[in-house]
Amino acid sequence: MEHDAVAAARIRPTKEQVEDELLALDGVVGVDIGEKISDGKPTGEMSIVVYVEKKVAPSKVARSQKVPAELDGIPTDVQELVIELQGGPGLYAGDPLSDTSKHTTIRGGISIGPSRHQNAGTAGALVRDTTTGAVSLLTNFHVACVDTSWTAGETVLQPGRFDSGNPAVDQVGTLTRGVISEQVDGAVVRLDGDEVWADEVVDIGGVVGSTPAVAGMAVQKRGRTTEHTHGEVVSVDATVTLDYGDGVGMRTLRRQVSIRPAAGTARFSDRGDSGSVVMNAGRQVVGLLFAGARDGSLTFANPIASVLSELQVTLNPPRLVVPPTLRSRITVLCPTRTEPWCPGTRLTRPFVSCPPVLRSRPYIDCPPLRLTRIPQCLPPDSRICPTLSRVCGGWQRPYEQGWEEPVDEQSDDASWWAGYHAALDQVAQELDEAEQDGSV
Repeated sequence: MEHDAVAAARIRPTKEQVEDELLALDGVVGVDIGEKISDGKPTGEMSIVVYVEKKVAPSKVARSQKVPAELDGIPTDVQELVIELQGGPGLYAGDPLSDTSKHTTIRGGISIGPSRHQNAGTAGALVRDTTTGAVSLLTNFHVACVDTSWTAGETVLQPGRFDSGNPAVDQVGTLTRGVISEQVDGAVVRLDGDEVWADEVVDIGGVVGSTPAVAGMAVQKRGRTTEHTHGEVVSVDATVTLDYGDGVGMRTLRRQVSIRPAAGTARFSDRGDSGSVVMNAGRQVVGLLFAGARDGSLTFANPIASVLSELQVTLNPPRLVVPPTLRSRITVLCPTRTEPWCPGTRLTRPFVSCPPVLRSRPYIDCPPLRLTRIPQCLPPDSRICPTLSRVCGGWQRPYEQGWEEPVDEQSDDASWWAGYHAALDQVAQELDEAEQDGSV
């Protein structure tokens, strides 16, 4: 049946009110809202779902430890489910589906792990640290921090050590922060400055922001172990209790996203997929994968809004753009000696060249210049430069470099220079307009 959002909203206050009492019962590991199952068949009735590690006959359960048949008029449904973190020791090494390889470009969906632990999980997506602006990787606390002895600045490898990552050559970043709260199991790894990265997830494509998960939403993920898989959001109301071990101990995470595998597939995730980002069909991130059922029937993810907020990061980190070096304008270079002219010859363009400058964009050659009129042949002893000439981006008097001041500025070549300067001004204007509309 389709998840009934109205029914879930009606049940939610009661579920949140009683879930701590339910979690305190022997063997209970989770509480959720979902369809009631009876004799292995869906009933079409929404209920408070209580997950236990092992179902036993009611006659063998003490009265004080029994799950009530209903709570505040809402039916309950006890389902057997073993929930575990999907990272850490016990990974499925050697599985032909597992991606344990070294990636030259850092993307989401690949193996990572701390250099101090024989561990591996998944780098979920590229993010930007809002406190430092650093480009970083998003993953789980239990993948990158592992236990309470972690410290900021510890090195992180790609692939993780469990996947043959070598601390001497495979470092890609350093641990910045880690969080375990009632909604988030997350960590941020700052990428080293020389790493090549792409804002995308392997096999899925570019990340297109984030959006809240909704029951019934089709989703996908790419992880280190099961790689690219598809599923469907079952609920956004899951509360689960897990043993993090290593000094962290038992932790309860609330209002989590629960996901079942797509029809015809065995599982959405497995051990080693922790840290993957869960995305919808539009490649928007809806959650951060951290746990799942041992039998593959369900996967659990942190809601992405809480992850981004508590870890102080944003998706879609911008690339740094170095402002391009401004080109100098067309430069008229004055020759250092008298330029001889051949009587009877007509000039078709002025003596123009571009100075060498540093550029961050393709070099633009000086365009050919056409004069507004063909100049008359100059006398053999004429100078090439006028009284004022534009040199290296600014006005300069060429006569200060040893040229003799002309006796008569209204000489025969005045008309030639008028056309010459008109052509230069036209080209300069065209270049300015082209730069403004981005065509050069």
